[in-house]
Amino acid sequence: MAYLVRRSPTRVEIRESRSTPKGARSRVLASFPEVLSRDVLDRAAARATRPFDAGTLVRRARALGIPVLERSREPEARALLSRLRRNDPLDPVLAVSLRRALAQLPETPIPESLAEVSEWVGASASERGAALRELLDLYGRIARSRPPRRQRERAHFPRFSSRRKRG
Repeated sequence: MAYLVRRSPTRVEIRESRSTPKGARSRVLASFPEVLSRDVLDRAAARATRPFDAGTLVRRARALGIPVLERSREPEARALLSRLRRNDPLDPVLAVSLRRALAQLPETPIPESLAEVSEWVGASASERGAALRELLDLYGRIARSRPPRRQRERAHFPRFSSRRKRG
């Protein structure tokens, strides 16, 4: 069974234990800095000699506070969606070929809860960051437009001191 070991604040290892005549030993399947990704899991699975459960490692990483990057393996589709959303020109012959190929795939409706999120598929980190800054700016303007919250008055009690006054 594979497990995670934090080697430093920024370095984590996926290890596998095995029994030897001299006792239990472990070996490193993969080492990664800070973020557990699908590529790291694939690399570890390829080196594993015992059953490898990537789902268990992902759950354990989240429990340990290790960020998990679970991007699907369709970077080309994401890039194409990004281009289409930006209205970049696309070769008409390629567009027809894409429509035919996509029509043959099984269609799965997007859940209503994810419909708005799907607009961000293929968006770059800078586009997402700009949207977040705009949202935070809007919140700041809303917060400044509201009257200040009423604060409770603090109770005034006499101050006690254990030090004696010299007089």
